[in-house]
Amino acid sequence: METLICSNLYSALRLLRKPWTVVLLATLSLPSAAFDMQTHRGGRGLWPENTLVAFENAIRMGTTTIELDIAITADGIPVISHDPALNPALTRDANGSWLTRHEPLIKNLTLAQLQTYDVGRLNPAHPYAKEFAGQQPRDGQRIPTLAALFKLVNDLGANDVHFDMETKINPHHPDNTLAPEAFVKTMLGVIRDAGMTRRVMVQSFDWRTLEMLHQLEPSIRTMYLTADWPDYSTVKDSAWTAGLRLDAFDGSVAHMVRASAGKANGVIWAPNFGNLTAKLVKVGQSLGMQVIPWTVNEEVQMEKLIDWGVDGIISDYPDRLRKVMAQKDITLPKPPR
Repeated sequence: METLICSNLYSALRLLRKPWTVVLLATLSLPSAAFDMQTHRGGRGLWPENTLVAFENAIRMGTTTIELDIAITADGIPVISHDPALNPALTRDANGSWLTRHEPLIKNLTLAQLQTYDVGRLNPAHPYAKEFAGQQPRDGQRIPTLAALFKLVNDLGANDVHFDMETKINPHHPDNTLAPEAFVKTMLGVIRDAGMTRRVMVQSFDWRTLEMLHQLEPSIRTMYLTADWPDYSTVKDSAWTAGLRLDAFDGSVAHMVRASAGKANGVIWAPNFGNLTAKLVKVGQSLGMQVIPWTVNEEVQMEKLIDWGVDGIISDYPDRLRKVMAQKDITLPKPPR
């Protein structure tokens, strides 16, 4: 432990002239946070994704953080959906027929219209169903509101559960959702009304929404999502990174994240786990950020990342992650009594 502290302080001293030094030193002076076990979309490997039944299962199992996605209806209600439009892989209409295309857009549906659709099972004819063959169906599940999730958590007495909510905005398809400022303000209103600002972190590939949150509600933690593959990269496209260019940071994604966040506290870097190395974990942490990769579903991958020292893991399989955490002697989050 003494060696680790000295190493961290040495790294901090090397950064004394950097604008985020104050943030870094403040972070190093705090006690280490608990490992953040994040249940992705409520645990879509087990139950229908982003539904109340999935969220309740995750809470009763014991999870640190519920990961979810936000869309906003035509009447301005934040709801929980990964896709801006209804997904044919998991959506049936009021007649029980599977949708055949990604439509309609949620922004064009009122909440009442949206909740006529059933998202309680996967379409067996869709390739997506094969990816999560073990998912248990629960017919009659509707796309829930964010307020309904907060109510569920309160009703269960899960006072220690946190929320990681993604703003589903694509800068290349601006007509599919509200504009970033309106989106953030609408979502933030529900968070504030529920008194959840201290238990929420907001994540996004579209860093404009995160920079906006730093101004509107600095107490909310921000998580910078990144993906970098040969055929698709958000970090090499400045439309996603609020205008920042990776080459200005010598190719360092972690440094670009830190620059976007500025002096904000509670900053998290969330790369795809395949883009991460043990060295990059340490680089991110040396800049005063937590490093929490997504979406990690195989136990061998979980073990490797924990050995690298990540601050948490986002997974579709909370049961697998709990098993690996127990094997690694990491304190497990307890379910509510």
